[in-house]
Amino acid sequence: MHAEDGLSQNAGESVDSPDDALILAVASADREAFAELFRRFAGRIKGFLIKGGLDAEASEELSQEVMVTIWRKAAQFDPSRAGAATWIFTIARNRRIDYLRRSARAEPDPEDPLFQPDPEPDPADRMADASRDEQVRAALEDLNEDQQEVVRLAFFTGLSHGEIAAKLGTPLGTVKSRLRLSFNRLRAALGQEFSDELTDD
Repeated sequence: MHAEDGLSQNAGESVDSPDDALILAVASADREAFAELFRRFAGRIKGFLIKGGLDAEASEELSQEVMVTIWRKAAQFDPSRAGAATWIFTIARNRRIDYLRRSARAEPDPEDPLFQPDPEPDPADRMADASRDEQVRAALEDLNEDQQEVVRLAFFTGLSHGEIAAKLGTPLGTVKSRLRLSFNRLRAALGQEFSDELTDD
């Protein structure tokens, strides 16, 4: 919570300066009082922010935000606890701190490898992958329908042997037998490397 959030207007509180009176009038949604307060303080707030290390553009933007905050929170102003200028510049200081904190956050580095596209695969690798895919499709087509189904459920859907048996309404032993026969035929067609890939944990 910022310091200005804890200041509240007390009913019947004495007013010690014209600026105090303006803020109390703004609390009653007096637009003319706000316009006068803006004329008195907007430039001073911008200068304060520039002296605090902000550039002119940021200072202009934040000074506008400060004035909007004053309009919204004028009812929280208590002249017995702080004068108008103190209250206003407390708001400005807090906005400056918030801005500097936001600015200090590291921006993503566009050169970070995480933001780079994956490199294009080597043409020879693409051809080898395409050839291998074709071999796998041909080997699967050589299996009978029941064998193709258990292979698909086991290796492409990821079901366990028990889940396959339950899904197909087939005894577990039958599922295991079909998988064993299918695996042997695929290994014979595709080689030991394919077998090693399937059993790699």
